[in-house]
Formats: sequence, structure tokens, C-alpha cells
Amino acid sequence: MTHGPKFTVDEAELILANEWFSAVAAMSPDKEGVSRPAYSSKETDVLNFLADQARSAGLSVSFDAGQNAIFSLPEDADAEKYVLVGSHVDSVPMGGNFDGLAGVLAGLLCLFRAKSTNTQFTRPVKVIAMRGEESAWFGPCYIASKALMGVLSNVDLDSPHKADGRSLAEHMADVGIKMDPIKTGTALLDKDDLLEYIELHIEQGPLLIGKNMPAAVVSAIRGNFRHKKVRCIGEGGHSGAVPRAFRKDPVLAMADLLSRLDESWLTILQKGDDLVLTSGVVSTDPNKHALSRIPDEVGFSLDIRSQSQSVLDAMTNLIKGEMADIALERQVEFELDEVIATAPALMAGGVVRNLEAAMVRIGLEPTTMASGGGHDAAVFSNAGVPTAMIFVRNQNGSHNPNEAMETEDFLVGTSIIYEHLVGATQ
Repeated sequence: MTHGPKFTVDEAELILANEWFSAVAAMSPDKEGVSRPAYSSKETDVLNFLADQARSAGLSVSFDAGQNAIFSLPEDADAEKYVLVGSHVDSVPMGGNFDGLAGVLAGLLCLFRAKSTNTQFTRPVKVIAMRGEESAWFGPCYIASKALMGVLSNVDLDSPHKADGRSLAEHMADVGIKMDPIKTGTALLDKDDLLEYIELHIEQGPLLIGKNMPAAVVSAIRGNFRHKKVRCIGEGGHSGAVPRAFRKDPVLAMADLLSRLDESWLTILQKGDDLVLTSGVVSTDPNKHALSRIPDEVGFSLDIRSQSQSVLDAMTNLIKGEMADIALERQVEFELDEVIATAPALMAGGVVRNLEAAMVRIGLEPTTMASGGGHDAAVFSNAGVPTAMIFVRNQNGSHNPNEAMETEDFLVGTSIIYEHLVGATQ
């Protein structure tokens, strides 16, 4: 690890952090890794565990209208204006234990450190442990933060759970959330009360590993638009009896589309713009498909991300244009489902600079980077809240059981936030 001369790991905090991570992992095991479904009893159990830990240390604990847990020093519990630190506690199915959870525990450790040393923050601080952020369970992402900002749509609320088919709104009501304000777009949190929102998260790529840096400040978050299922509809037939000229093959049409999008991706990158493109789910009907049958339909997902809204808009138009051309050429039909979109988010320059200064004060070289993945921070930023993030070095990426953040690196990221909270320029 690359630590500066001023930074030393507090052994008591190291032990406590490891205990917390281990306890939450033990509450949510799966065949591989952990599973903490959004708006589930497992998620509630984690929030209650964290609440018990906070109360035992003399911190103030409450639950907001979205049934997210809120922690603070007792003297800050009733503060009207405050810095909000936190992240989410849900996970993807059979995922890693650190994605989301690390950001919540970092905030809690800041409160624990201030309480134990009788240190006062320069401004009131509250820590939030949010519910559903991951899109894996219902399709929409950033559910809790969107509800807090009043931008969770009715389309989002109608989204079915991947396992039981019941709507997101039903699952939210199951955990005690009153849904009428959310359905009418009423914000559950007054954004004007937030001086800043700060989120720690594991890095989901290899940059910090390559640079041998324990942590960095995030400068921007890619926006995205997603289609859970695009249908390409053709005509079934015998694989040996239908000549090419007579085929209406949806799989080849899908392949044409993805190939053209890949070529456009390369062109966009060569022009210096930012883009990533993924089709992570591809399937034909398992009850119909066969080695010797031309499928009559194929379904696939699209996930398009960029730091530039103009690039995202251009890709929206490009996809529709390419689909129209291929539909004519291949004699097929494309059907797009409802788009799920999040705008790109720039981090607040002043907060970024203060976090960089905090890195220097604990003996680290100030480093900034962009986030490829999306986070609740994007919702706060796009709502006008001054927002910033800290990334922590993490081997093996995220959304998989092999996430390998070192607790020592986690404490570095936590200390950057803590130093900012006790010494930031207001």
C-alpha cells in the first residue's frame, strides 16, 4: 500500500471495521458471495444491526420517510443544515460485500471517531444508510435516493421484482414506506437542507490498482440509459431448409446491430468522447429454441453510459436509426421497452478541492478520477446538491463475490472524508 508518512492505521478502527464487514456478510450469504435484495427483510436486518451498533456508541439513530437509517452525533440530530455522508446497503445477487456497504461504514466510522475523541465537525454531519440502489432486483437503479429527491417515476414504481413479479411500489410498502408522497413526486428530503453529499465507494475498475494508490477523489459520474429487454422479432424456420434470401433471422439482425454499435463506439472514442456499451443479457425462448431451428425472436439488453449527455442523446438516435435500417435489410422488427435513464453528474468543484486538500493533510498525493459506474451521488448532484465521492482501491472489480478491498485502504478513504469534515473550508 502507498501511504504517506502522516497516515497510520488505527488498530482499533481496523478491528471494528472488519467486525462490521464480517457481521453483515454473515447476515446475507448466498451460494456465492452475498445477496441483500432491495426492500427486503435482509436489507432491514442490516439497517437494524447498524442502528444497534450506533446506539451502543451513544450516537443518535432515526429512520426517515424512505425507511433509510440516519445516524449522527447527538448534538447534530436536530440540525437543519448538514453534510450528508453515506451509501446503500443492498447488493446485487451473489455479489460482493463491499459495494455500497463500505460507504455506509465509512460514515459511521467518522461518527465513531468524532464521538470517541470528543471532536466537533466544522458543520453538522449526518450519515445515511440507504435502501435499494442496485438495478438487479427491479430494473430501476438509485431507488432510495430518487425517492428522497422526488424523482422516482411511476414507471419505476411499477417495475416487477425479478423473482416474485410484484411491483417495486408493493415491496417498498412492505417495509413500511408510505407511498402516496412518492407516487406524487414529493421529495422525502429537502435538498436545501444538504450542505453537501459525500459517498465513499470501492473502485469498480483497475485504475487505482495500476497506480498503486489506496484512494482517490471522483470528479464525475457517467450517466446512462438502459433497456432491460429489446425484442427482435423474425420468423422461425428449419435451419437446413430456408435459404438466406428468405430468412427473417432475429439473431443475425441483433448481431448486425451490436456490431454496428461497436463500430460507432470506437469512432466516438477516437474523437475523444466518452462511451461504454454493454449487452449483458441475450436469450431466445428456451421452450422453443433448438440447434436445428431458426429462432422467431431474440431478446437482449442494452446499457449505454457516458460522461456526456450529448453523446447519450446521439446514441439514442443512432440506435433507433440502425434498428430501422436493419429491420428493412433483415425483414425483422425491433421493439424497445421503456428506457431507464440517469443523467451524467459532475462533482462539485469546491468539495473536490477540499477533499484533495484533505488527502494532502493526511500525507497522500491528491488524485482525481472519473467513475464508470453509477451511484446515488449522481442523483444528489443532478438535484443541485454539492456532491463528491471517494473511491477506494479494490481488486477484482465489483458486483461479484471476489471484491477484494483491503480494510487498510478503506480506512485511508474514511480518513480523507473525516479530515474533510473536521477541517473543510466552509
